[in-house]
Formats: sequence, C-alpha cells, structure tokens
Amino acid sequence: MHLGSLLHPRGIAVVGASDTAGKAGYALTRTLSGFDGDLYPVNPAGGTIAGRTAYPAVTDIGAPVDLAVLAVPPRAVPGVLADCGKAGVTAAIVCSGGFAEAGADGAALQDTVTAVAREHGIRLLGPNTSGYVNPADGVFATFVPSVVDLPAGPAAIVAQSGGVNLALCFLAAAEGLGLRLGVGLGNAVDVGFADVLDHLAADDATAVIGLHVEGVPDGRRLVDAVARTAVGKPVVVLKVGRTDVGDFARSHTGAITGPFELTRAALAQAGAVVVDDPAELVDALRALAAGRVPATRRPGVGVVTGQAGPGLIIADALAAAGVPVPALSTASRARVGELLPPLTYQDNPVDTGRPSETFPEVAATVAADPGIDALAVYALDEPDALDLAATVRVIGRSAGGAVPVLVGSGGLPAVLDARQRELDLPLFRSPDRLARAMSALVADSAAAYRLARRADGWRPAGRTLGPEPVDEHRAKVLLAEFGLTVPRRYACDTRADAHHALEALGGPVVVKIRDAGITHKSDVDGVRVGVRTAADLDDALDAIDRSASALGTVPRYLVERQAPAGPELIVGATRDAVFGPAVLLALGGVGVELAADPILRLAPLSDVDTEDMVAALPERLLAGYRGAVPVDRAAVAAAVRSVAAVLLHHDDVAEVEVNPLRLTRDGPVALDAVIVLEQPAGEKEVRG
Repeated sequence: MHLGSLLHPRGIAVVGASDTAGKAGYALTRTLSGFDGDLYPVNPAGGTIAGRTAYPAVTDIGAPVDLAVLAVPPRAVPGVLADCGKAGVTAAIVCSGGFAEAGADGAALQDTVTAVAREHGIRLLGPNTSGYVNPADGVFATFVPSVVDLPAGPAAIVAQSGGVNLALCFLAAAEGLGLRLGVGLGNAVDVGFADVLDHLAADDATAVIGLHVEGVPDGRRLVDAVARTAVGKPVVVLKVGRTDVGDFARSHTGAITGPFELTRAALAQAGAVVVDDPAELVDALRALAAGRVPATRRPGVGVVTGQAGPGLIIADALAAAGVPVPALSTASRARVGELLPPLTYQDNPVDTGRPSETFPEVAATVAADPGIDALAVYALDEPDALDLAATVRVIGRSAGGAVPVLVGSGGLPAVLDARQRELDLPLFRSPDRLARAMSALVADSAAAYRLARRADGWRPAGRTLGPEPVDEHRAKVLLAEFGLTVPRRYACDTRADAHHALEALGGPVVVKIRDAGITHKSDVDGVRVGVRTAADLDDALDAIDRSASALGTVPRYLVERQAPAGPELIVGATRDAVFGPAVLLALGGVGVELAADPILRLAPLSDVDTEDMVAALPERLLAGYRGAVPVDRAAVAAAVRSVAAVLLHHDDVAEVEVNPLRLTRDGPVALDAVIVLEQPAGEKEVRG
C-alpha cells in the first residue's frame, strides 16, 4: 500500500490531544494547528481543545480521516489502533515509547501493535518516533513546535532516529536547504527505509535524499531500495555505529571486519554516497540538489583558487578521498598561462595568486578542459577583486552548463549570507567543506556508473554441496572448477601415498594435515613447508601424526607443490545474516604492513565491482611491493569472482576463504582454501 495517506493526509486525528501544556498531546495539537486540512482532537473527556471540538474516540468523528497521530500511553495503543481501523483510518503514527526498545515486555506489546495494524490495513510509522515534517504541504506531525518554521525545498531526510531526523532538518535549514520531507522511522515495525525510499523515488518534488542508518534488519531490502532510487535521484547515507565490532557472520573472514564496514560498503555499491557525519551529509545534499555529474567511472575535478593555502587544503582533501584532480591539457595550460602572471601555479589546481579581472576566464578555461567533469572554485571574499556570481555565469556560458560548479568562500557571516543570495548555487564557507561537497558529487557520479552495470540481484541457487564436510583438497577442486588457480597436489590417506606424491611432484612441497574440521592447521602444528627429501617428509608426517593423535582424528595428508614467493591477499565470501552473500578482499602476509582496510562488496559481483575492489588495494602493492612483479589486476579480479561463485552456487555453503592467495609471476595461486557448510540446528562446527 502506498504512503499517500501517511505523508500527504487530508484529514488528521490527534489521539491524546490535550490543552495541558507540557504534554505530548498538547505539543502535537499546537504543531499541527496550521494544517490546511481537517484536524480532529481526540480525548475521552471531549470538550474543546485548541479551539476545536474534541471527540471522545476516533470512531465518533464521523468524517474521513487519513492519518491518526497517537500520543497515548503504550498500553493504550492497540485499542486505539483497533478503533482507527473501525473508523477507516489507513495510516497512523505512534509517538509513544516503551516498546521493543524498553525490553521483553515492550517487545511483546510492540508485536501486538504490529498485529493490530496489519489486521486493519493501517500503515504505521513508529512506534517510538518523533513523527515527520512535510513543509511543502504544511503537515508537521511531530511534537516539536519550532518545526513549523522549516522551509520547503527539494531535500528529503529519512532517519532511523526521530531525534536525528529533526536535528538534520534543522541543520539543513540553517544551511539554506529546504525540505520536501523529514521522516523519523523509530522502531519501524511497518514503514521502513525501503517504503519511504520508494515513495520519494516517485515524488517529483524530491530532488535529493539523505538517510540516517543505525541498525539494518533486512539489508538486501534496503540495498535494493537504494539502488532503485539512486537511478533517478542522489541518495546520501550517514551510517552510525563505527565502534560496533560484531562478527561478520562469525566467520574467519568476519574476524577482519564488522557490520559497520559491510553496511557502508553495501550501500555505496547500491549507488549511495556514504558520509561520516551530519554536517557532511547536509553539505552533500546541498551540492547534489544543485545538480549531478553525469555517470562517469572516475570523474576529474578542476580546482581554481584565489589563494594558494585554501587551494592546498582542497587538493589535499580531494586526494585523500581518492578524487582525481587531473593535469590540464596542453591547450588549457597555454591559455591559463596567458591569463595569469608567471609566478602563479598554472596547472590543476590553478592558483591565481590573487583574484583579478581574468579570474572568471581562468575558471571557465579549466571547466572547458576535456579532462574536467566538475569544477571547484574558492576565493576569500574580496568584492573589489572578484564577483563570484559573475564568475559562475561566465563558466556557465563557456561550458554550456555541462560542468557542475561548486563555490566556496571565506568572509564574515553577514557578507557570505549576501553572497549566497547572489548565487544560484550553494556556497561552502570553508575549503574543507567545499572539498567534501565536491567529493560527494564525484562519488555520486561514480556510483551511477557502477549502478548502470550492477549485477542481477541475489536469489537462492537451489543447489547444495553437502552433507559431507569439505576438506582443503575438495575445496580446491571446487575453486578450480570456478577458474581459480590452485597448486598441483595429492590427497594422501597413507604415508606411502605421501612418499609417492613427493616423488611425483619433486621438491619443495608443502605437507598439511587433511581434515575438514581443522581450518587453522598451523595452530595445531599441521603444516610443514620446504619439504624436499624423503627424510624431510618423514619428519613432517611424524609431526602431523602427533597432531592428529592429540586431536583424536585419523591422520590424512595433503602434499602439494610449494608456490614461489610473492605478496599475499585474503579473499573470502560469507553468508551474512543481514545482507546475505558478501565478499571480502584484504591484504595478507607482509602486506598487512600497508595498513589498508578490507574491501567489501555484496555478491553477485559485476565486473566493475571486482575491478574496483582490486583498484582499492594499496598502489604500492599493485605496483610491485618489495620487489615483486606488478599485480595482474584482471587475474585477481577473476579470483575474487571465483570465490564468490562457490558461495552463490551452493545454498548450504556458509563461508569460503582463500588465505592466502599468493601473487606469483604466473598469477594468483590459492595456497589454502576453506569451505564451511551451514550447520544443522544444534550442531557446532569444530575448528582446530
């Protein structure tokens, strides 16, 4: 059911309305008093509230009501919702707290509320929410009266927290950004992110959308809704919970990361711009409301500044965010050289030394350069030296409006307020804010490029691999079937088999204990490397036999050709409880010295996804770390797809991990492989 009755009502009932100052029902009634439609206070005592006739119950109103806003004690909510259903009300907001957030009893009450709403076909916002604001239609369904002064505009904000929703709305207003809608989801027992996103995607008055995300109960539903919406409108996400170190599906791979990183990566993969704080979210919304950069894999940014120091801050911030600031073409540099004195910096970023009458044409020249997709202009306020509004007009005429421009300046607040009124663009009041806003434009453009090439959605494969546990040899057989290179090897059941394997392979070989229940072989002294002779092999087998005896297992062996030295990666895939199949690429071995974060994506993966994952590895590693050959990027991307494919093709595979994936001169080789199957209820996997 659509959300028109909830978010664009014609008739509203305030249940729990009051004339007693300090009560939520009093604040709600006053905040809604300017509503142009029909407003009905509801209170068992009847009478008059805020100058309007009050009704003892919703069923007594006798006129159409789209939306009921409830400010009643939590225990009263189920009964009130039932009355709403009988009266034909199709949407409700439950502002009261005391539900699932309050413990087991509250959770049980919340289940009852949800069931009543579903029984009567009521779309429910909340409970435990501050409601929503809709300045464009004059609907302020919240208990904070000052929201009535929020300006209408093109931005929508959807926040998991009602308090954060209002905080972001006020912050947007302070920056001159008007609102189409601001929604606090609260406990979101019915109306959630996906519902509101689908509503906003179809709303012509909404140009840009900001999300505040805490927990995610259904990751794929959220990701799919973001992807549907981002095709037509920018979506900016603030994900909180950075210090959450919960396991990534309690897997080996999950020991490296947690749900915060996976959620951010999943939303970015779906087309969202992911930011770090509320101010950055609002600045990103302001920038994107002014216009988007067309979908481009790596958009190039031009920077023109009136002073060198701010220009350095901008360039440094863009570089840290991975935003390309490409060198200008020969023709552009020649023209800039004609316009500026010799001591200025005449490549990108361009430092004009101090703005002069040539500043607008310099900026226009940079904007017109073939490598530039967006332009950042910053100059301190010097009205006698530079007219920023005129500069923007010159750029627009020169570039035909094809290159989005963001402008930053420094000056006294009143002066910058005046400059903002002169501009038809947002004005960013510090160089770092300008850089972060530009980073959002670039991230949105690159996300749109990826989104257009997004892999088909995930669904169960209908195939299983079990029931027998998978040892390393079988894991490598499976991975090889999906294209991953693995060492030549022999699975041996006896010591004699192991000696035959050494003769066939020649030294050096690696000898390992072969047992599906032992995934950390080195922890149990179950690995020997550099085995060349029969005597070496006997020593290795003796050690493995002792380990097997201590673990109570029958000794079996894996003998494989030892791979040449090289940098190492970790490639893993796991079935996350919230997001489903997810893939990780991380540094292993000495590469951990480079201190790079793990790279995460949801599966299925497009070619662009895997290429971007590899490109996100440290450049020092890709170029050839510690004398190694440069990384074969295409081969590593193919290896990532191979690992993901095993998980995607078998519904009972809980985890796949290749650790390490060694990067040799002949390409990546999986030196160790683990495949873990889903465990039946009541069983627990043994991990050595």
